[in-house]
Amino acid sequence: MKAEGSWGWILLFLAILFELSGTTSMKLSAGFTKLWPSILMFVLYGISFTLLNFALSYIDVGVAYAIWSGVGIVLITAVGIVMFKESINMTQLLWISLIVIGVIGLKVSSKS
Repeated sequence: MKAEGSWGWILLFLAILFELSGTTSMKLSAGFTKLWPSILMFVLYGISFTLLNFALSYIDVGVAYAIWSGVGIVLITAVGIVMFKESINMTQLLWISLIVIGVIGLKVSSKS
């Protein structure tokens, strides 16, 4: 993999982490009733979209967005279970597993 291609994946990974943080802040904002988590949500999402935008210079938009959203779904589900004590059933786990398989397939088949 070329260094330029690696840079795109690093940017995408960082975009995912900021998206995860933004979504967590959204939950903590309690429907915009808490000021700082609400403000933080907008800041974190802004950073995430900016990083995703830069990643698109290196990675095809369909692949990057699918990975960004798919990994975000999986990670925020884990945060929901661990941090917010949300439950998950076997059917939901099955569908989330398919998202993981899809993300791996996209990464493996990507030409970037």
